[in-house]
Amino acid sequence: MREILGERRTNGTNGGNGTRGEDERGRSGALRRAALRYAWRLRWPVVPGVEAGPEGECGCPRADCVTPGAHPADPELLAATWDPRMVSWWWTMRPRAPIILATGGRAPCALSLPALAGARALAWLDRQGLPTGPVVAAPTRWLLLVEPYELPELGELLAARDLVPSSLRFHGLGGYIPLPPSRTGAGEVGWVREPEPRGEGVALPRTELLLDALIEAGRSVPDPGSRLAY
Repeated sequence: MREILGERRTNGTNGGNGTRGEDERGRSGALRRAALRYAWRLRWPVVPGVEAGPEGECGCPRADCVTPGAHPADPELLAATWDPRMVSWWWTMRPRAPIILATGGRAPCALSLPALAGARALAWLDRQGLPTGPVVAAPTRWLLLVEPYELPELGELLAARDLVPSSLRFHGLGGYIPLPPSRTGAGEVGWVREPEPRGEGVALPRTELLLDALIEAGRSVPDPGSRLAY
């Protein structure tokens, strides 16, 4: 059992219509606004992530980090929250920090596949007229947000199916995923389908409605290996 854990990239220059500094200030403002929206409007618990370096390396101490720029800066000290005052302060102090969603509990869970397999699964679901919720596009993986699930429930669903591909990942309680417009070590994170608030929450599909399509799509694409990268 694995509990694992494209806004447009701007290339600032010293000429043209703006400077790199202006681009970075605009990006910092976009991150803070997005983090506040997730916390205040959607009631999703978020936490600042570790910033990735210029070569895509993670800013954390682990040289072998498999999710550079896509995990909390210090999970032992910073607990994810939807308190807008804390979120505002975090992104005022760390304006370029990636936005990390703590999955599970009362927050959405997620199912993810390599980007090509994720796109195929989404296209199949659309052809079948099956509802999907928010979908995150990271450079190497697509993540479909689903209703919160418990491990026993997930275990029963997987036990009833054969040959679940290792490239299909499950992000439940204790997991973390990056949210747009974050920049991870692999590149930009964006929405394929943005969350649509309804009342005090967001409509999310149940895992069992998507699982077969994701399993089939995962089988059709070679497993890129255990390194997630995002």
